[in-house]
Amino acid sequence: MEERKTLFGKYEIGRLLGKGTFAKVYYGKQIATGESVAIKIINKDQVKKECMMEQIKREISVMHLVRHKNIVELKEVMATKTKIFFIMEYVRGGELFAKVAKGKLKEDLSRKYFQQLISAIDFCHSRGVSHRDLKPENLLLDENEDLKISDFGLSALPEQLRNDGLLHTQCGTPAYVAPEVLRKKGYDGSKADIWSCGVILYVLLAGFLPFQDVNLMNMYRKVFKAEFDFPPWFSSESRRLISKLLVADPGRRITIPAIMRVPWFRKGFPRPIEEPISEKADEDDQLQKLGLEKWVKSKPSSPKFFNAFEFISSMSSGFDLSNLFENKRKSGSMFTSKCSATAIMAKIEMAAKGLNFKVAKVKDFKIKLQRPSEGRKGSLSVTAEVFEVAPAVAVVEFSKSAGDSLEYAKFCEEDVRPSLKDVVWTWKGDNT
Repeated sequence: MEERKTLFGKYEIGRLLGKGTFAKVYYGKQIATGESVAIKIINKDQVKKECMMEQIKREISVMHLVRHKNIVELKEVMATKTKIFFIMEYVRGGELFAKVAKGKLKEDLSRKYFQQLISAIDFCHSRGVSHRDLKPENLLLDENEDLKISDFGLSALPEQLRNDGLLHTQCGTPAYVAPEVLRKKGYDGSKADIWSCGVILYVLLAGFLPFQDVNLMNMYRKVFKAEFDFPPWFSSESRRLISKLLVADPGRRITIPAIMRVPWFRKGFPRPIEEPISEKADEDDQLQKLGLEKWVKSKPSSPKFFNAFEFISSMSSGFDLSNLFENKRKSGSMFTSKCSATAIMAKIEMAAKGLNFKVAKVKDFKIKLQRPSEGRKGSLSVTAEVFEVAPAVAVVEFSKSAGDSLEYAKFCEEDVRPSLKDVVWTWKGDNT
């Protein structure tokens, strides 16, 4: 009987699903549950040689940030000395490209895929992430014929913006790329994504690209001028929407809130209700998913012990041991303290109440703070937990359970810092 390959005793590795320049993707199965997964195996030496390590790190950070029902889920990241393993949701239906390659889709089906695409991209943009390589090849279909966005390798985070507030990296697939990206003068990643969504909608309805020419420079000229024709079978409503999406001037291009108000788009659109991350998801189960499996539990009467390796690599910007394989904690959401855990918790509760947050105890040394007012993505909910590093040192971590990421960043930077200055020894990311 043939011996099956296993990964860390957790996953069976099966047939090859596909391969790219730096990675191969295999079908896999979680041994304990039998759940199907896709296992992306990246050669570390090749990635380092091509100076792509930052791109891999960014992809991991982004995929932890954008958890949405229409985005392929990154379940876990593991590594050996030579390879990086992405354990991802297995999407059975293949690429949307394969469906479009057979010919145009019916308007109702095109609308459904476009609604799911816009819903997911709106979610990404609300978290400061632009995809930058949207095309049918990066849109997968699950067994229910629902769309899933994949391949965040070229995505951009807010920290990549230059002083002008724009991105300057030229990337993406030429036929789907916005004119401002091709001009190399800086661009807004979210507006560039909207252009790509317009090209995708056109392709779904037409079965071919709006901008095409055997000569690449001629194609670029058409893109710069947003010069394209509609096939006769396009409805007047879809033509109007595409005409607002494929606008060469990004300042005049339709926005996502405006797209969602268009009657053609709204037809049969079930506006998704965001569910807050469950307590279970942001505790040990979530840590295990993110490769943080060496947490040691202590008695309930004292804070959870914070593994020293995790502490050093998380807190020290100059001693970056392993953040490629960990849930990247952002500056401003974690600090060390020489005060007792009890004193720290009392101070956090007092500060939260002063900021009009409701306070609820989750368990010993862990509380949830809830803002009563509604924000862009619902009410902001923040979890605060104290971990023990050594007898005289504690680590305090804040994490967002629900609500908008920009509101949460403001909460960490502008509200929490001044309120807790009496108990803080050092904030993660600050120069000491």
